[in-house]
Amino acid sequence: MQHKTDLGLVVATLLMWGLGMVTMYICTPDTASRLFDGDRYHFVVRHVINSAVGFSLLLFFAIMPMEKIRKLLPLFVMGTLLLCLLTFIPKIGIQRNGARRWINIPFMGSFQPSELAKFAVVLFLANLFDRQKVSGEYDDDANSFMKPLGGLLLFVSIVFAQKDLSTGILIFVVGASLFFVSGARISWFFPLFFLGVLAGALLTFKEEYRVRRLIAFFKPEEFVNTTGYQLAQSKKAIVSGGVWGQGLGTGLERTPYIPEVYADYIFAGWTEAMGFIGVVAYIVLLVFFAWRAFKVAFTSPDRFAALGTFGCAVTIVVQSVLNIAVVCGAVPTTGIPLPFFSYGGSSIIVTLAMCGFMLNASRCEYPSESYSSYTSSNKSESYETVVE
Repeated sequence: MQHKTDLGLVVATLLMWGLGMVTMYICTPDTASRLFDGDRYHFVVRHVINSAVGFSLLLFFAIMPMEKIRKLLPLFVMGTLLLCLLTFIPKIGIQRNGARRWINIPFMGSFQPSELAKFAVVLFLANLFDRQKVSGEYDDDANSFMKPLGGLLLFVSIVFAQKDLSTGILIFVVGASLFFVSGARISWFFPLFFLGVLAGALLTFKEEYRVRRLIAFFKPEEFVNTTGYQLAQSKKAIVSGGVWGQGLGTGLERTPYIPEVYADYIFAGWTEAMGFIGVVAYIVLLVFFAWRAFKVAFTSPDRFAALGTFGCAVTIVVQSVLNIAVVCGAVPTTGIPLPFFSYGGSSIIVTLAMCGFMLNASRCEYPSESYSSYTSSNKSESYETVVE
């Protein structure tokens, strides 16, 4: 039996996407014209195409029975792992500014596997914690803690090797949140926290450009025309928006103030156009989205669906808050896109796929078939047999 799909979450998802589409339309034409020989709506058209793919995956994950998703999960996780490794192979992996985060897909362009890894890790851990709980293996010992930790660290290490520190940290944080809600001991989080801080610090100071970003964050006045230029222009756009904004299509983006207003700094363009009122409207919408998503997570009786929804919600919400914090200068520049808003096919496709999974979870009334059958007939199976 199933509940009806959470209409609140449907509305929140569509509104977030719609607002992002409007923002892309009003903020990117001039930049696109400069970069693509007068093609003013290059980013808009590409965003629509990528969104179409994303909505197709949303429907796929929303409609497919949860037990079938679980059966396909090993293939999904291994496929994502393979795509992440392909970034290191010459002529397949694409290197930009010293980072190998993308792969070349014929007739489609580039794709960033680390975005897909966010989703894969969430479902991998959700399935693992559910299986361990049902089989009795998750018995609050260190061994049950180390198994999922190994899988998490494998993905995080690969993403770090791609020189994508911010995405790696985000995956680590989301994974840690799933450890917490699944019932792991609080005392185990101290070494996990220490490990994360140590790895983040070492990787930050290993790369010169990250050190420059960090210094520019603490001394912005000294780097206004270099490392801190984009942040300085972002703040300028935000301040110029005032309370009511400068209106649609009349903002500073009409001149080249924010170099990447279509990407990580698109929220500055929205704020400049719509002002403080626009910021409040976005925050209200984000809170509404988070409320509906977490409501599904905490009310679904299917543990796999609940944990998966929780992880997806944390990923989208934390990423949104972090991006806004960067744009406002509250934290150092990270390169994290704003879900639903920032240009980038990988981001919008994976975000909508996550929303599809959460909508599926909102319809679960009883645990999925595989969960029930596993409880009754496979309770004694080992972890290695269940998750190959």
